[in-house]
Amino acid sequence: MAESMPEVDPVIHPMPRLSICSVLFAGPQWVEFSVVQEMTGLSASMVSKHSRVLEEGGYIEVRKGAVGRRPRTWFSLTGRGATRFQSHIAALTQLAAGPQ
Repeated sequence: MAESMPEVDPVIHPMPRLSICSVLFAGPQWVEFSVVQEMTGLSASMVSKHSRVLEEGGYIEVRKGAVGRRPRTWFSLTGRGATRFQSHIAALTQLAAGPQ
């Protein structure tokens, strides 16, 4: 009986979203927008666009506030997001290992 192919997550799979999730998974509870942008190498508009998709899917939570007079945005991976990210990475790892 053939083993079923692992399923990659279509929400996380695009590289910008995978990169954002990776930073959030490895980082502290809340990661500032500018840190995500720097760590992923994405433009501000790309971080905004892809974080919106992740937020709408329930993968990340977004918190807005200010530090002094400067507006700030922070991201946090939700429990669902962390679970889906780990499953996605496991699927990619299984696919990369090839047929057993």
